[in-house]
Amino acid sequence: MTEQSRDIDTSVPGAARIWNYWLGGKDNYQADRMAAEAALQFYDMATFAQQSRQFLSRVVRFLAEDAGIRQFLDIGTGLPTMQNTHEIAQAIAPESRIAYVDSDPIVLAHARVLLRNTTSEGVTDYVEADYHDPDRIIDHARRILDFTQPVAVMFMGVLGHARSFEASHAVVGRVLDAVPSGSYLALWDGNDTNADLNTLAENYAKSGGVPYIQQPVEHIRGYFSGLEMVEPGLVSVTEWRPEPTDIGEVAPLRETTGGVARKP
Repeated sequence: MTEQSRDIDTSVPGAARIWNYWLGGKDNYQADRMAAEAALQFYDMATFAQQSRQFLSRVVRFLAEDAGIRQFLDIGTGLPTMQNTHEIAQAIAPESRIAYVDSDPIVLAHARVLLRNTTSEGVTDYVEADYHDPDRIIDHARRILDFTQPVAVMFMGVLGHARSFEASHAVVGRVLDAVPSGSYLALWDGNDTNADLNTLAENYAKSGGVPYIQQPVEHIRGYFSGLEMVEPGLVSVTEWRPEPTDIGEVAPLRETTGGVARKP
């Protein structure tokens, strides 16, 4: 894996570090905490972050346990937190191979320390790349994963940072083209149905952080074009196969849209 050394400007809030703060983590700086607290004045992003993370956990369990997937390409990993992809997958299938992808040097520094293989049979490794460069991701991921076998491609709440709607669709399409039949796409993003959340995104962009654009539901649906949706289809993250203990306790998070689909 080729390293890309860059200076880290901790005076500008970073999305991964803000999410880390909302999830109760300590891997963040003052600028991140200030932006995170300001966001909470508009919307309960702490609950939003926790419930979206729980969606990731349920999705990985489904893919490893029910779908029999043994390879995961987690693009836009974010900082290590509760129930990381490799921990869930390797607890179910010790031979699981996970490639984490991120472009934030702080994320990767922490990942290399904290996201270690949990089994002797499996593999956990990292690709330093911006998802606007899918060819780099594919090239480096091929060194970790076997692209002749099914791969779960994951974009968890990150495509709103794309330069444009067209760019995000192109990225997803390019990566899916590279993986074989039987692979899966697992994805969620914030939609544009909540005015407060839209305002929050606009204010975050003004802070100097990489803008996050809330996406129309139909745009998110388009990522799954040509794929076979897994039940219950395209829904809010809290409505996707909730745990029995969650039923009746967690209200639908209407501001999110996500799902899982199989490449035929």
